[in-house]
Amino acid sequence: MRLLIIGTLGGQIGAASQIAIQRGATVQQADNIDMALQLLRSGQSADLIMVDVNLQIDELISSLERERITVPVIACGVGNDTQAAVRAIRAGAKEYLPLPPDAELIAAVLEAVAEESHKIIHADPRMTEVIRIADQVAPSEASILITGPSGTGKELMARYMHNKSKRKNGRFVAINCAAIPENLLESELFGHEKGAFTGAVARRIGKFEEANGGTLLLDEISEMDPKLQAKLLRAIQKREIDRVGSSKPVKVDVRILATSNRNMESEVSRGNFREDLYFRLNVMNIKLPALKERPQDIPILAEHFVKKYSAANDIAVRPLSQAATDALARHGWAGNIRELENAMHRAILLASGDEIGAEAILLDGGDGAASTGAGGAASANDGGEAGNLVGRTVADVERDLIIDTLLHCLGNRTHAANILGISIRTLRNKLKLYGEQGLNIPQHGEAERPQP
Repeated sequence: MRLLIIGTLGGQIGAASQIAIQRGATVQQADNIDMALQLLRSGQSADLIMVDVNLQIDELISSLERERITVPVIACGVGNDTQAAVRAIRAGAKEYLPLPPDAELIAAVLEAVAEESHKIIHADPRMTEVIRIADQVAPSEASILITGPSGTGKELMARYMHNKSKRKNGRFVAINCAAIPENLLESELFGHEKGAFTGAVARRIGKFEEANGGTLLLDEISEMDPKLQAKLLRAIQKREIDRVGSSKPVKVDVRILATSNRNMESEVSRGNFREDLYFRLNVMNIKLPALKERPQDIPILAEHFVKKYSAANDIAVRPLSQAATDALARHGWAGNIRELENAMHRAILLASGDEIGAEAILLDGGDGAASTGAGGAASANDGGEAGNLVGRTVADVERDLIIDTLLHCLGNRTHAANILGISIRTLRNKLKLYGEQGLNIPQHGEAERPQP
């Protein structure tokens, strides 16, 4: 855990730093927002920022967003200044932490940010074999391509392999190639010099330099533009990069891991992905099976998520009833582990009594509507949504499916694209088209269907 503290925090910075260090964090301190941004631009990244509530938090967060630096921000302040706390939250801070620092509260905040465990929970023999292969190749320096359907835990596997590698004490840096516009991805990977393009207000270290001595994960590599693939291949082969706007190469020592939910051989044959880059990345392929192909993992993963979200919502842990367990076993899990996690989060909120019954297991049926695990999805003959499709064009049905899925995800484009099984680029293109047609597109946090 890398913690960046901004400001003096009323003299409490020393105590807060010591508590964080005792809990395993590495701590940096900047007196003001400009100094903090310089640290982040120089490649000294952070997993969490704690900032004095009296500083311009809105300016900090807008700068982070503008420069595409993704890190959660916690506002801190001495005493109980409710108005300052509200302003900080409205500006975009995730939480407000009162000072003087409470050791357990700071520990809880650090744990929440680093909540993601890198232990892979499994019991199914098929997954056991995947882990065996991962353990065998993780200590090497070879590039690894991790493939599998959306929601199977490819990034978790990448983090697992980093922690099993010789580079485990170095940084693990991940970049989602599908979530960043094509014209910005190059500078995200390789960095840029001040003035290299509009918005480049200062030199920025890219992900390659940030991961120097550690591991770089190229998530959803198959979505990368072919022109940028050539530059990536050169960086991997030469072990050096060129910042955008600079002619001076920079040496880097990075191990590359990459993920994709697509059939990479097919992408290569269709000309969407460079064959030479594919072979460079695919020294070893770790293939993650769909959840339905590892049925013995369903009950233990369900139990894990029940415990996780019971604790998060301060609810007593209740066991799954046999009927609920049977409903989970029957489901197809198109969204894989991510879908199971969401289902169990809903279940612990909806359950009543001493156990989680089948009535609390709401699963997405084939028509995209939630249905109970006990009852199954509606059919075309029972008056359900499928019976209303006749006479509609495919384009109309596709549009409604995309918009409804985006609403279900509260406007989160990446999550919606994963559920729909399409690339983030395809989703953006569809949404742009719908916007041009006069349809209001759901924004982040929006949960009501917009009207044309």
